[in-house]
Amino acid sequence: MSEAFAVAASVAKTRAAGPGEARSPRLSAIGVTKTFDGRPAIDDVTFGVGEGEFVAVLGSSGAGKTTLFRCLTGLLAPDRGQVRVDGDDIAVLQGRARRRVALVFQQFNLVSRLSALDNVLAGRLGHVSSWRGCLRRFDRADRLLALECLDRVGLLRQATQRADTLSGGQQQRVAIARAMAQQPSLIVADEPVASLDPAAGAGVLELLQGVARADGVGVVCSLHQVQLARAYADRVVGLSHGRCIVDLPVERFDQPAFRLLYGATDSSGNRGADA
Repeated sequence: MSEAFAVAASVAKTRAAGPGEARSPRLSAIGVTKTFDGRPAIDDVTFGVGEGEFVAVLGSSGAGKTTLFRCLTGLLAPDRGQVRVDGDDIAVLQGRARRRVALVFQQFNLVSRLSALDNVLAGRLGHVSSWRGCLRRFDRADRLLALECLDRVGLLRQATQRADTLSGGQQQRVAIARAMAQQPSLIVADEPVASLDPAAGAGVLELLQGVARADGVGVVCSLHQVQLARAYADRVVGLSHGRCIVDLPVERFDQPAFRLLYGATDSSGNRGADA
């Protein structure tokens, strides 16, 4: 497994780096396999995400994206293979070490009755003692960091506003601010724009791209919209029937690569048209 990890880490570093740069791998998935009722949901998936890199995971419904993401975050243990974050096996990360991975969900997962600020402060729970977390007794530094994160997503004025009074796009921005407050090495975003209108969705992806660039965080994001992946991702990883069949820089995700992943269906779902 150590040899496989070295290979995956090298791939992540090479693909994440621009000219003259060398970036550390944030995520390495190595031969990840998960089977349900004797049928593999994902099969021998290997790819990496480098420091400051935005990787879009594409694939038709049922391709295995959700199972893969559950394995990447440690919510599901693979039957075979390994997931490493900053070189450490996610299966053995416990307690505060798990804060290295932040999640952004399709349905936001905010506490509706709490303010935007209080929801962002939830990202600090892995950094404070349990009694402080239970009583929501965050210190000044944590509150200032949470406010800074809200400012970065353009919602500082809404800091005291209840989450359930915000628009869908604003709620997802709060969720991203919460992830930023966690100060992770990796953000895993599972269909973060599926519930948003196109303008709000584009804004959310621009934010995630900006976090990757500014903070050196690795971002892996599942999407259905190929055009958004082309606009914001550095690399595209494509799943089909649980297997990784595409792993390319976004500029090389051309018509042949699209057809390999989706067959003759274009990005709008029209059979036989160009992507």
